[in-house]
Amino acid sequence: LWSHPTTMSLNRTLFHPISFLLLGMAGLEDLQLWLSIPFCLMYLVTLLGNSTLLFVIVRERSLHQPMYLLLAMLAMADLALSSSTIPKALAIFWSVSKEISFHACLTQMFFTHMSFVAESSILLAMAFDRYVAICNPLRYLTVLTRSLVVKMGLAALARSFCVMFPTIFLLWRLPYCGHHVMSHTYCEHMGIARLACADISINVWYGFTTTLLSPCLDLLLIGVSYVLILRAVSRLPSRATQQKAVGTCSSHLAVMLMFYTPALFSFFTHRFGHGVPRHLHVLVANLYVLLPPMLNPMVYTMRNKVIREKVSQVLFRTGQ
Repeated sequence: LWSHPTTMSLNRTLFHPISFLLLGMAGLEDLQLWLSIPFCLMYLVTLLGNSTLLFVIVRERSLHQPMYLLLAMLAMADLALSSSTIPKALAIFWSVSKEISFHACLTQMFFTHMSFVAESSILLAMAFDRYVAICNPLRYLTVLTRSLVVKMGLAALARSFCVMFPTIFLLWRLPYCGHHVMSHTYCEHMGIARLACADISINVWYGFTTTLLSPCLDLLLIGVSYVLILRAVSRLPSRATQQKAVGTCSSHLAVMLMFYTPALFSFFTHRFGHGVPRHLHVLVANLYVLLPPMLNPMVYTMRNKVIREKVSQVLFRTGQ
């Protein structure tokens, strides 16, 4: 016996919803229009800052060095992370479109988390770059070759893809029984999984394990590298050299704190923070996809004299 087409369509809809409804920040609906103003301005600054930094590094051959190539990779990851989430958040705040198809939701989830893991890997590579530059300066150019930097970039991309690709199938296998409303501004792995009407233990433990083995492990290795860096700096004979080394590292540490703190808060809230207000969780989840991508170009441009001069030169020539 063949099922009626309408019945088959209904069964598919119950198993996988045609679309999800994103409510934005539930509990702060009256403020969403006002929140859209700083979100929009921050996103425009993110696009301008990272695009300018990327353009300058690609254009200036003198900047085709390991540290600046890693910075270019960070700018690309920042653009991907913010652009995969913020446009949809603005559409929700402006009531243009709160709906997102099931397939588009999985795609957004994949690229958002993949960009995050890639950026975490790049920050680890940048910490390694600073470790070699300060602890073994005479071997810097022989260790950190362009070829190695390209391989590190490809490794970051491959690692992030391999970590996030299984989540698509983990979410695809779940039935949703018509549940399609999410109190969020974008699709994330556990946010989708919690709508399912089935056991999501595999999703929970996979998300928890990958968080420990990617960003948490990266953060631990970054911490170890900076302990070694500070130990090496303390042995430098010149006070001025010590201050210069610490100044270089401080910008990296500031970027990493801005990136990891809200991200890990958001990830672990899904697992342990059941008492955290939903609107606070969503707000913090938006901070880690918007604040670091906006501030990274500013931090590195202000703290790096070479970058600052090259940006000024290119902008001045372009302006003419």
